[in-house]
Amino acid sequence: MVICTAHFLRRLALTGLALLLLGASPVLRADDHGSHELARQALEQGRVLPLRTVLEKVERDYQGQALKVEFEQDDGRFLYKIRLLQSDGRMVKLKVDAVDGKVLEIKRKERGGDKDAHPRR
Repeated sequence: MVICTAHFLRRLALTGLALLLLGASPVLRADDHGSHELARQALEQGRVLPLRTVLEKVERDYQGQALKVEFEQDDGRFLYKIRLLQSDGRMVKLKVDAVDGKVLEIKRKERGGDKDAHPRR
């Protein structure tokens, strides 16, 4: 009975993580049903980080709040594309590797062109 309970709890936890990744968060958007299924499978198989983990890191490191998140697979690489409103009122777009949470690309429009969005320390 302990094995069945442990299996049930594991499935329940994975389902909860999948819901967080796929829609319980109002900022996530997957383009179609196939994207939702791909994201769910990748999370269950441990191939991507949970969205909450990635959001906590980028919101802390880039001092802002996520407004929109897209989950994509680009050339076999899982990505989170995150639109973040920084504490200074500026908007930044981050492309984050969903496997390790590394920020791959940062775009922010300012007068004079795109600038590095990481706050000065």
